[in-house]
Amino acid sequence: MDAEARFAALAAQPFLGRRNGGPTETSIGAIGQITAVFRNRQALALLIRRDLKARYKDSTLGFLWTLARPLTQLAIYVLVIGHFLGAARNIPDFAIYVYTGIAAFTLFSDIVSGGTGSIIANAGLVKKVAVPRELYPLASVGGAFFNYGVQLVILILATLAFGAFPMSWDILYAIPGILIIGLYGTALALLLSAITVFLRDISYLVEVILMVLMWLSPVLYSWSMVRDVLTPLNGGPVLIEIYTNNPLTLGVLALQKAFWVAGAQTAEYPEHLLLRIGIALIIGLTLLFFGHWVFRRIQGNFAQEL
Repeated sequence: MDAEARFAALAAQPFLGRRNGGPTETSIGAIGQITAVFRNRQALALLIRRDLKARYKDSTLGFLWTLARPLTQLAIYVLVIGHFLGAARNIPDFAIYVYTGIAAFTLFSDIVSGGTGSIIANAGLVKKVAVPRELYPLASVGGAFFNYGVQLVILILATLAFGAFPMSWDILYAIPGILIIGLYGTALALLLSAITVFLRDISYLVEVILMVLMWLSPVLYSWSMVRDVLTPLNGGPVLIEIYTNNPLTLGVLALQKAFWVAGAQTAEYPEHLLLRIGIALIIGLTLLFFGHWVFRRIQGNFAQEL
């Protein structure tokens, strides 16, 4: 019996014992919960595999559909934004630039949107299977990173095709870039997955916010364009700092600096980019602990609400 069938069988069974997540479980500290998650890492792996298989079940192309959305977006944006509206004239190797940003934002979006609905989607298991409930949003995080890995392979192949493979030390910017996106995405996934159990409208609100964040990130335009537009305005420097220090902006900029070789000589990046990323990572860790704290505090009432 495969993982999907095992979890389905467990969810179908009637509840016969004490509900998972009672006072004993919710009183465990953060370290205890993290240890419990580590002990149940095999169950986490099964959940990730189940989610990935379920997404492409009975599909002929299977995981290749992971590339359908970003590649379609890439084609539309390169054609409409790049050529019809002329953005490609100011951004060399526009396709690589855009795909780097799209893949980064898709990672963040998949983590947050998948994590937000993860407890609701696994209601049957949450009520009957005694595993740490953090596993459900974390499974969404794992699935999102798997998909991003596939997209990253395509990005690297594209740099080879364009003769622009990243050979400099700037490639190391990819590490903090991916970390900052994954850290903030995971923090929001834990926080929102818990809140959504009690406020179901949160999932719809998240969709709207993610759409707005897509256009507030330097994916289809450069950071220097935003700086040039905001500088003449009253309070422009403050607005530029707010925009620049958005962790999603910093993550996208770091990945563009890592993979967009054509921008090494011509692109402008904010001053002290690594320092900004370091500060954002520290704040992100704080947000992660806060999100986990909220999750632990209210998870004891999940079963009643579900």
